[in-house]
Order: sequence, then structure tokens, then C-alpha cells
Amino acid sequence: MPIEMDESRFAELVDDVFDEIPQQVIDELDNVVFVIENRPADGSLDLLGEYDGLALTERDDYGMVDLPDRIVLYRESLLDVVDDEQALVEQVHITLMHEIAHYFGIDEEKLHGLGWG
Repeated sequence: MPIEMDESRFAELVDDVFDEIPQQVIDELDNVVFVIENRPADGSLDLLGEYDGLALTERDDYGMVDLPDRIVLYRESLLDVVDDEQALVEQVHITLMHEIAHYFGIDEEKLHGLGWG
């Protein structure tokens, strides 16, 4: 059964999980914003997170005038797939790392092989 959590508490939980990501990973992120939305644009609960941007491996001339890449977490989708807060913490961590990996150009196949898919 999914759990319920208001937007404020969910944002606090995401901040706490974000603080656990190794600093060396965070230091390598450039021009990326992290966003929490309730659901994907199509209204489904199928997508837990999304990387919206151009992976480092695909960039030629990327500069400060470019809009930031976005890593989006979908609150209702994440709440829908867990049974308790500890499972939510784990799933948010997995989803954040999964989307950060896309920023670095790691594709779905490799992510699945690494256990992050």
C-alpha cells in the first residue's frame, strides 16, 4: 500500500537523501537543477524520475548561456511504489543516482547492469 506524505515533508526527505550523495559526484554536476513535481506531464505514476538535458557525453559546446539541465523527482509516483518511509528513502536515493547517471551519459542498459535500473 502506498504511503502518504505532504510536499513539504517529501522535500525534506529528498534534501536528506541528497546530502548522502558523495560530494565528489555533486562536485562534477554543472548547471543542473533538482526539481520535485507531483506527477509526470502525462499524469501517470509510471515514471519515478527524469533527466531533462544533454548528457556530458553528448555535449560539444555547452556554456553558461544554456538553460540548466533538470533532474526531476515525481513525488506521487515515488510514494506509490513504497510501503514505508525507509523504502521511500531507498527509492529516492536509487532514483536520484539513476538520473544523475544519465547526466554523465550512462544509458539504461548499463544502469540495469549496475543495479540502478
